[in-house]
Amino acid sequence: MTEPLLRVEGLTKHFPVKGGVFLRTHGHVHAADNVSFVLNAGETLGLVGESGCGKSTVGKTLLRLTEPTRGAVFFEGRDIAQLDGKSMRALRRDLQIVFQDPYESLNMRHTIGRIIEEPFVIHRLGSTEERRRWVDELLNRVGLDPSAVNRFPHEFSGGQRQRIGIARAIALRPKLIVCDEAVSALDVSIQSQVINLLLDLQREMNLALIFIAHDLTVVKHVSDQIAVMYLGEVVETQAAMSIYETPRHPYTRALISSIPIADPTLKRQRTILTGEVPSPIDPPSGCRFHPRCVHATDRCSAEKPGVRKFDDGSTVACHHFESLPPFKAVEN
Repeated sequence: MTEPLLRVEGLTKHFPVKGGVFLRTHGHVHAADNVSFVLNAGETLGLVGESGCGKSTVGKTLLRLTEPTRGAVFFEGRDIAQLDGKSMRALRRDLQIVFQDPYESLNMRHTIGRIIEEPFVIHRLGSTEERRRWVDELLNRVGLDPSAVNRFPHEFSGGQRQRIGIARAIALRPKLIVCDEAVSALDVSIQSQVINLLLDLQREMNLALIFIAHDLTVVKHVSDQIAVMYLGEVVETQAAMSIYETPRHPYTRALISSIPIADPTLKRQRTILTGEVPSPIDPPSGCRFHPRCVHATDRCSAEKPGVRKFDDGSTVACHHFESLPPFKAVEN
């Protein structure tokens, strides 16, 4: 059996909550708990969920931009959580990220040429002339004029700045890119252009993408498989083509039922969630979704559901997924 490009096992990140005169730790934010999934080369995993569910934390932690509390992240068979600084620095050529805010993620004091050239400088690649040529090629590749090298980020629109961030991310020809809400801050028309650019680059470079977003329509368009997160945990994973038709987890059903339909003759069979999202500092016992789930029983509040794995690789963490009523995406 071929080893996947990325295999995440039990990835967990807790942030300490400190207070008082001596700043003692009196709790932890459970940002990500026991997250597991696999991703093959050239494929896209969509990571979805409400704001604050831990999507971005997972993306940053698996790249070790934030150190994990526990768990393992195997990239091409190597557990990167165990690598020392020198080994991790070399591996970063293969692991890149595109951040949500293209204004905050670019150094406003540097020219575009210097920003895109920086990866080559850090890894000591090429001569000055070669780097300049590579920067011009990268700008061309993301749809920007090479004359932009001497301009600054504030001179560009949001979509253009995100293209600059993508150019920087692909400079070292990585194998995996984490797109952390990479299009959520852009206008809808610009979103489609940036998404198409990412898909073109994926085909050309055989890139694996982790596409973090809360827009389920966008995620469906770009993903091969989808992982749904709720309050720090992955509650369901399934192929993108099937999860929208046969979601197994009640939370996934509620998310899909919120997607608008363009056809005025059809309407969604809505699942309205009640109550507030519980605090990640003190998550509920048992199933974390049970306070808001219309199908919850006493067992859900007392016993944490195990992860059920299927032959096709999909998973679900729910006590009652087999007894849920049939899901109807739309109704007349």
